[in-house]
Amino acid sequence: MTRTAPAVAAAALAVAAQIVYPLVDGAARDAVTVVVVLSLAAAAVAHACAVRGRAWAAVFVGVTAGLGLLSEVVGISTGFPFGCYDYAQGRIGPSAAGVPLLVPLAWTAGSYPVWCAVTHVAPRDRAAARATLAAVGIAAWDLYLDPQMVADGQWTWCSTRPSPPGLDPVPWTNYVGWLLVAAAIAATLTWFDRRSPAPEPDVAADAVPLALFLWTWLGSALAHAVFLPELGWSALYGLVGMGAVGVPLLIRLSRAGTMARC
Repeated sequence: MTRTAPAVAAAALAVAAQIVYPLVDGAARDAVTVVVVLSLAAAAVAHACAVRGRAWAAVFVGVTAGLGLLSEVVGISTGFPFGCYDYAQGRIGPSAAGVPLLVPLAWTAGSYPVWCAVTHVAPRDRAAARATLAAVGIAAWDLYLDPQMVADGQWTWCSTRPSPPGLDPVPWTNYVGWLLVAAAIAATLTWFDRRSPAPEPDVAADAVPLALFLWTWLGSALAHAVFLPELGWSALYGLVGMGAVGVPLLIRLSRAGTMARC
């Protein structure tokens, strides 16, 4: 518990900030957004260092934040792979090449709980299943994220591509782009994990990221359906999409609990 205490504290701050988010607006909401991303990223890095080792954590941050930033810079400049969009400037901190520097940290913050959850569902020797589930889980997280941030004006879409039903104005190309980038992240992490393996998954050791995954999956669905009702469709999409990882994880945790009692 002592070694993961910083991760626990950062995760608790993130959850508290997310609870506050629907209750504020304007500059206060921007500040809460910054706190959420920074605290989730801090929880991810602190936990990865404590449980998986500093070298593994450094590679994880490099892969997720690096590929995330690269895809966003290319996306802003060319419209590929997400579609035409622009970030609001000056609201959530400084930017580089039109991309707020907070954004690559969001890729790290969102990817880590998904990756940890997937390691409990797909073992290391099932590389294809692990990479596929991780890609789907990371991309599905954006079914919550993009509609919420667009509604808040953090970025705007200029794409003429149609949107999935209920997710206007986010074009379908955005989710295809997310899946492509998530697949690149997942494939790289799977490759690295097989060559420089972290410890075998342990439910107790991974309590922080697993709790954050379940909170993101189920808590976001509740928040979008009840507290941000204009995002009701994203609640449904996100619940189903992240459920590809979440349902097997709940089954795995249930079985682990049953075995522990026996």
